[in-house]
Amino acid sequence: MKKITLGTPEKIVPSMFCKGFNYTETDIKYDVSQISFKETARGCLIEMPLLENEQVYGFGLQLKGFNHKNHKLQLRTNSDPCANTGDSHAPVPFFVTTEGYGMYFDSARYMEAHCGYGKNKNREKVENNTIIATAEDLYKKCGLHETTVMAIEIPVAKGVDIYIIEGDSITDIVKQYNMLAGGGCDVPEWGLETIYRCYAKNTDEQVMATVDRFEEKDLPFGIIGLEPGWQSSSYSCSYVWDKERFPNYEKMVKYVRDKGYHINLWEHAFVNSTSPIYEALHDYSGDFEVWKGIIPDFGTDKAQEIFADYHRKALVELGIDGFKLDECDNSDFVHDWSFPNCTQFPSGMDGEQYHQMFGTLYMQAIMKALGDNKTLSEVRNAGALAAPYPFVLYSDLYNHKDFIRGVVNSGFSGILWTPELRDARTKKSLIRRLQTVVFSVQAIINAWYCPTIPWEGFDCEDEVRDLLKLRERLIPMLKKAFDEYRDTGKPPVRALVMDYTDDENTYNIDDEYIFCDSLLVAPIADTDPDERDVYLPCGEWRDFWTGEVYTQGTHHIATENIPVFEKIR
Repeated sequence: MKKITLGTPEKIVPSMFCKGFNYTETDIKYDVSQISFKETARGCLIEMPLLENEQVYGFGLQLKGFNHKNHKLQLRTNSDPCANTGDSHAPVPFFVTTEGYGMYFDSARYMEAHCGYGKNKNREKVENNTIIATAEDLYKKCGLHETTVMAIEIPVAKGVDIYIIEGDSITDIVKQYNMLAGGGCDVPEWGLETIYRCYAKNTDEQVMATVDRFEEKDLPFGIIGLEPGWQSSSYSCSYVWDKERFPNYEKMVKYVRDKGYHINLWEHAFVNSTSPIYEALHDYSGDFEVWKGIIPDFGTDKAQEIFADYHRKALVELGIDGFKLDECDNSDFVHDWSFPNCTQFPSGMDGEQYHQMFGTLYMQAIMKALGDNKTLSEVRNAGALAAPYPFVLYSDLYNHKDFIRGVVNSGFSGILWTPELRDARTKKSLIRRLQTVVFSVQAIINAWYCPTIPWEGFDCEDEVRDLLKLRERLIPMLKKAFDEYRDTGKPPVRALVMDYTDDENTYNIDDEYIFCDSLLVAPIADTDPDERDVYLPCGEWRDFWTGEVYTQGTHHIATENIPVFEKIR
């Protein structure tokens, strides 16, 4: 790994907030002289060559794209990405390629990456008059089969620190990036149990009845999540229990905990004027509001301290050991909430920088509140150097194929992702989605807008129970993988190309993934027929369900189950 400094980097960058940042310089083979840099009226521009067959991955949680070669991506925090443009809940300025290196750009700006574009040159006169009748094939025809340019544009900034990381595989490179941040997150075994998030309008009595029902039906949930209704004000937030829906919240918390469950509370960081911490936070907040609530500047120690102290005394000491941190991304592009980029914060950040750092700094505040209590919680935004935080990303979007792609993509960038199940229109859709949930880093059934249990009416409680019990059996394997993530930076879930970087057949597979080293999982999307092709890389593989042995290659699998294969050798 080697750090190079181009121009004059900004003072406010992700590494300054990374408590475990651990850079150790080593020799690299990459020729840094081929990197060009210049200041522009728009900020700064970095260019480097991309070889003809070099493939590009990463840049955070990309739900709409996978292999970014020949694509333009703007790494802009956006809660509702609708196309393969780079917009993301978790944009990360880090990419890896199949040529044995990756690059981390230490910037909190909306970086723009042009992954393989042609530069102006004197070309030979070659006609290209083949007629193509579809737009998709037409644009493929125009793809460049030659060495091109990776162009990285960073707005406003007049320089940047770049960390160049090398390895024998993409997994090796990502491990080093995660260790640069301090290693992967340390999670408790109970955090890997299945979470059931209750209907937002549930009362304390209904929550206790839900726990009783799960016990009676032998449905192995381990964590109960409460949605906005637990608070007296939620848009913006008071962080105070609602007296009408939860008049006996202390009794409810004790009841649920005594039954062996953990409790996770929904919230966001926009603070309502009725909150006990509103006045104390006011002078440590941005100069715009969201939903009439102030925006704490978690880039300041004081705002983190006020927020964390209250949460610890009012909630953690009560028995709460998990939080769902909502709306810390940005939705100005498709809705009309969040704060503008011109917002000014006491730490010196502007709105653009705070959008990119909001989730990470919010997680820091909650970790201070939790103290020595371990967790595996949820967050809707994370960015650079986020591997040490025990929080899993989620989305209000709900396309199953995109959710599967999120599982596959997350491992490139030091982040975690859950393809949670909410509602379903058919039994098949519910089961297909739950199959993917079971084989992910965090298993969530999120019924926040469902007045009844999501599987009621589909006559499939037995199938749901079987899948939840399967999740139970997978927990020891997953905990071992998380421990390795903590110690070595190796992600517990990885795209095939990460481990099999030399296998060109893996370069565009965005719907299969390695789970806990030994398993290859190939979900079937809820809208697809009960069959699919599954590519198995080198070695021998055993069907997880039947024991049948398979060798390397593409195999057609027809099943109502989820295709899973165990690596033999």
